[in-house]
Amino acid sequence: MKTPMTDMFGIDVPIFAFTHCRDVVAAVTKAGGLGVLGAVAHSPEQLEIDLEWIKNEIGDHPFGVDLIVPAKYAGSDEGGINIGQVRELIPADHKAYVDDILKRYGVPALADDEGGRGIGRGGSDTAAPMSAESQDPNLEIALAHGSSLIVNALGPPPQHMIDRCNELGAKTGALAGKAQHAERHVNAGVDFIIAQGSEAGGHTGEIGTMVLIPEIVDAVGDTPVLGAGGIGHGRQMAAAMALGASGVWCGSVWLTTDEAETHPVVKDKFLAASSSDTIRSRSRTGKHARQLKSAWTDEWENPETPMPLGMPMQMVLTGEAIMRIDRAAHNAGSGAEALSNYFVGQIVGTMNESKPAARVVMEMVEEFIDAVESLGRQLEV
Repeated sequence: MKTPMTDMFGIDVPIFAFTHCRDVVAAVTKAGGLGVLGAVAHSPEQLEIDLEWIKNEIGDHPFGVDLIVPAKYAGSDEGGINIGQVRELIPADHKAYVDDILKRYGVPALADDEGGRGIGRGGSDTAAPMSAESQDPNLEIALAHGSSLIVNALGPPPQHMIDRCNELGAKTGALAGKAQHAERHVNAGVDFIIAQGSEAGGHTGEIGTMVLIPEIVDAVGDTPVLGAGGIGHGRQMAAAMALGASGVWCGSVWLTTDEAETHPVVKDKFLAASSSDTIRSRSRTGKHARQLKSAWTDEWENPETPMPLGMPMQMVLTGEAIMRIDRAAHNAGSGAEALSNYFVGQIVGTMNESKPAARVVMEMVEEFIDAVESLGRQLEV
C-alpha cells in the first residue's frame, strides 16, 4: 500500500498499533505495520529494557513511543508538582470512599513487598504522573533508542518535545477529538494527526469517528491523518481511508491477541463483551476515558458518592486500589473480579477470539482489499 504515512515511515501497510506490550509492538512491526509502545506507566529503567528488546526483535524497522503530557493538569501553570503535593490536594472524603469500596468488595491489601510501583505511586518527591516532568526522561530514552515517532496522547506535544524530535529527525503526532484540537496541533508543528473518535478506548472525546475524520482532514490540509476509534477490521480501515485518512491507529484490538499482557481476567471479560459494554468514565485517570463497564465504574457513576477528581489527583488516589484489585481479581466470584476492568473501545464487541497480532494485521489487510474491490465493482457499468 502507498499513502503519505507509509511513505513517511517506509512501512508496507498504514496500520499503527498502539499498545503497552512490547511483544505486540514487535509482532505488528514485523508484519508490515508500525508498533507504538505506550510508555506512560514505564519507569525509565523499564523503558530502556523494553526498547532494547524491541530493537533486537525488529532490527532496522521503525517503531514509535507514545507519551502522555496533557496540556493542562494540576500544577501545570506552576511548572508541575510532585506526588507528595498531589496527595495533599486529595480530599479526605475521597480517600475514605476508595477505602470503603475495597472493604465492601473484600479486596485484600498488598503484601509488604508489593508497594512502590505503578502510576501514582512512588516517593513524595516523585514527579506527578502524566506530566512533562515525569515524561521527559522517557522522551530522551525513546529518542536515544531511535524511535521514529513520538506521539502525545493528550493535547499538542510540549514545544520542547517537538523541538527535540525535530533535532534528531523523529516525527511527532498528536491525538485530536475535535477539528479545533487538530488545528492547534498542526500550528504547534506536529507531522501528523490521529483523529480519534468517541468509540476509541482510553482518553477520548464525544464526536464519533465517522463525523470526526473528514472534519479533521478538511481542517489540517496537507498534514496526514490517521483514523482511530472503532477500527479493528479491514472494512473499518477502508471506511477511514475513504473519509480521507492516510492510515489507521488501532489500540483496543491488540488487547486480546496472543502476545498481549492484558490481565487474564480482564482479557476474558473483553472476549465475552459486547460493543455496549463500555463507558466513558473519569474513574481511573480523572479525564473521560472509555473502558469496560464493571463494578468499579458503577461505583464512580453513583451521584450520591464523591465524583472523580481531576488529573492527576484521581490517578494518585486510585493507583494502589487498582493494583490491589488486579492482584486479587483471579479469584473467581470475588469482589476484585467484579471490580476489575481496563481501557477498551467499542470494537471490543468483535474481539471475541484470541489470535496472533500478525494474523490481526493480515486479516485487516485482506478485508480492506475485499472492501475496496467490492466498492469498485459497484462503479462498473
